[in-house]
Amino acid sequence: MWITKGQKLIVLAPMADMTDQPFCRVCREVAGHDFVIFSEMVSSEALVRGNAKTLKMCEFTEFERPFVIQLFGASPETITSAAKIVADKFHPDGIDINMGCPVPKITGKNLAGAALMKDPVRAVEIVKKLKEANLGVPISVKTRLGWGKDNEILEFALKLENAGAEVITVHGRTKTQGYTGEANWERIAEVKKLLKIPVLANGDVKNAEDIQKCFEVTGADGVMIGRGALGNPWIFATHLSSSRRRGSSGDLDSRFFNRQSFNDGGRGNDNMPNLEELKKIVLRHAELHVEHYGEEYGLTTFRKHLLCYFKGERVRGFGELKNLKIQLTKVNILEDLQKILNNI
Repeated sequence: MWITKGQKLIVLAPMADMTDQPFCRVCREVAGHDFVIFSEMVSSEALVRGNAKTLKMCEFTEFERPFVIQLFGASPETITSAAKIVADKFHPDGIDINMGCPVPKITGKNLAGAALMKDPVRAVEIVKKLKEANLGVPISVKTRLGWGKDNEILEFALKLENAGAEVITVHGRTKTQGYTGEANWERIAEVKKLLKIPVLANGDVKNAEDIQKCFEVTGADGVMIGRGALGNPWIFATHLSSSRRRGSSGDLDSRFFNRQSFNDGGRGNDNMPNLEELKKIVLRHAELHVEHYGEEYGLTTFRKHLLCYFKGERVRGFGELKNLKIQLTKVNILEDLQKILNNI
């Protein structure tokens, strides 16, 4: 079991098109092994059809463990078949079911993601069938506070627990909110008090202070970090002492953490790297991205990560930020990226 009740964990959230293997790898290299990685959500329909691109999304290395693969879909039978494929072929540490994605193409025609909150009978059937399949890994669910009302989760979470879910992650917003407004950690605290199984809290966690506050407010067994981790892989080490970080030969963490921030006068806020270390992290991530996706499109698809690394607050004092961003959005090859980084 990748989590047990009473254990406090930090978890990388599944994010479509972002938490792919290169990003998961760089998070692990930078921050060590004391956190859990969730894959980006994978289509159960595409898996059972044997789609090569979808199967590639499930690949991970032993170095990335503990690693949980998240599936989405609407059919209990199809999700169960897909989970069997995942368990037999990839051997993850857990299988998670997405019942919280608010994107219309997932909740609309597909009736998946957060749409399952409006159909608890089907949601329960999905969990029951997965448990009956005896896949040999924990079955968890990631969901939201509700479709339109933030108290819908109270009844929904109990039904999932009774169906056999072993962990529930709650994003502190409703489907209709999307990613607007503030995450309601107090409501997550109610869920935690209601359930016997471990509960993870998700939403609005951007730094070490947020992690601590989220644990205090929710009482959750773990904090899951999504958008706050983009361009910020060192966030997963913020709650750890340097003596607890570990890795294998070739890891970057031993070279990256001198506990000096490049934008806070060297106070070491959130273990943020200095400028030279940031450049190394960015270049390493880019190399992994090209290795995974190929040279033709590797840097093009990496641009979204580049802009996350060079956000305004993070790059104060780097010179003209607007011109830097323009350059980053035009990067095509590693050599171009290297030149831009050298000129910062």
